[in-house]
Amino acid sequence: MEKTKLKINQAKLKVSLLLGSLLFSAMAQATVLPEAKLQIKIPMAKAPTSRPMTIAYHPALMDYYVADGGLAPMGSEWQAPISKSQIHAFDADGKYINSASPGYDNRSIYYNPNTAHIETITYNISSAVGFAPNTGMYALQTEESGRIKETSTEIMQYHAAFGDAFTMPTYDAEHNCYFAKQMRSNKVLIVTTKDEAPIGEVMLDIASAGAKFDDISDSFVAYTGVKDEELALLDLDHKSILVFNLKGQFVARSKLPDNIKLRAKNYYNGLGYTNGMFFLYVESEGKFGTYHGYQVVK
Repeated sequence: MEKTKLKINQAKLKVSLLLGSLLFSAMAQATVLPEAKLQIKIPMAKAPTSRPMTIAYHPALMDYYVADGGLAPMGSEWQAPISKSQIHAFDADGKYINSASPGYDNRSIYYNPNTAHIETITYNISSAVGFAPNTGMYALQTEESGRIKETSTEIMQYHAAFGDAFTMPTYDAEHNCYFAKQMRSNKVLIVTTKDEAPIGEVMLDIASAGAKFDDISDSFVAYTGVKDEELALLDLDHKSILVFNLKGQFVARSKLPDNIKLRAKNYYNGLGYTNGMFFLYVESEGKFGTYHGYQVVK
């Protein structure tokens, strides 16, 4: 009789521990905010050269850097085919510092803690036209005051592994790799600078999130650095940020404010993820538009 009771109690304890473990696991994973929390606004001080692209935060300088994108003019015997796109610097409160023209058609700008540089990836890094001047990956130079300089250094040129010429890759500093979303697709390529081909791919299950290809951002997916909630994607039509894990499984949706005014351009640019926030360019706010920074995961 006593042995029977002991077995029953042991079984109950195992069930209790299992349920507790499952509950703890669920709580540990349930960190996506149901409603995205606005943390900062960065009003642009100048009109974008062509298109506002991505944004990077430098933790040592505590400044933000916003990149414009735009194709270079046709070259001539008097002028090199150099993009007039600019990088704009702002302090931690979103106040304008300065702008510079390093000469790149920026697609993705990010802070690399492994090099302590703000780096940019240009349009056409992965296409045959990638051999054109100022095409590839570059380290931008800054002053100790946070001002962005006109000067930069080359990291690499043409690299086919990024796939689509329009991709806006995001950087995983821990594993030194990039996540490059492909146009009109749920495919995300995993890329390193050393390998000539992608080292893997993630197929985002956007259907489980209730979205279609035409609902989501075309060339940008954010890397959050949060375990099991690594990838975040704008669902423009439903005004939400969709969060996925590295298997492509849908985790949760973080809803944006109903009154936010996004436009068709947000499918293609005006996006970014840095300093723990998903950034959106709101063109209708302010004289030259404003970047909103939202916390979507804890």
